[in-house]
Amino acid sequence: MLNIIICGAPGCGKGTQSDLIVKKYDLKHLSTGDLLRNEIAEKSELGIIAESFISKGNLVPDEMIISILAKNIKAFGSDINGVILDGFPRTVAQAEALETLMSSNGTEITVLLDLNVEKDELINRLLKRGETSGRSDDNLETITKRLEVYETKTAPVSNFYKNMNKYAAINGMGSVDDIFGRIEKVLDSKLVETVSVSNL
Repeated sequence: MLNIIICGAPGCGKGTQSDLIVKKYDLKHLSTGDLLRNEIAEKSELGIIAESFISKGNLVPDEMIISILAKNIKAFGSDINGVILDGFPRTVAQAEALETLMSSNGTEITVLLDLNVEKDELINRLLKRGETSGRSDDNLETITKRLEVYETKTAPVSNFYKNMNKYAAINGMGSVDDIFGRIEKVLDSKLVETVSVSNL
C-alpha cells in the first residue's frame, strides 16, 4: 500500500503532480480543504462545528481535521491501493496525530514527497497565475509572505519525516513529465520495498 504526503511551497505544482500520481497508482486523493468544504456543504455534525470556527476567522482544530480524515479513510475500506494527502500535515503535532491515525488503521505513511522549486521560479509562477486567474492574493507582497510562512511552518514537518526515513526531496524544476518521472522513481522503489517486506 502506498500512503503518500505531497508537499511543497505555493506554486510548486503539487496539484498537477497529485493528479498524475492518483491516476498512475490508483490512489484515493485526500485534500483537507476539499474535505472540509464537503462536510460544511453536507451540513454534517463535523461540518457545522468546522464552519463555526471558519466563520469567525479561526483555524479548524487539529483534532477536527483528524476526525474528518479518519471518517473518509474508514469509508474507503481496506480494499484500496493507498491514499495521497495534500495540504496535511502542516505541523509536527498534525504529523504525530496522522501517524497515530494510520497506525490505528493498520497502515502507515510510506513517504513524504517534498517538491522543491527555486524561490524566483515560485514567485514567477504565482504572479502569472494571478494575471490569468485574477486572484487578488497572487501579488508580490502577499506571495513573498506566504512563502516565508510556508518555509517557517513546514520545515519541522520535513525533519519529522526525515528522522523516520520517510522523506524524499523531489526536484520540482522542469517540465511536468520530467518532475513526474522523478516522483515515479521514488514511488516505484517504495513499492518494491513494500513487496519485499511483505514476502519476508
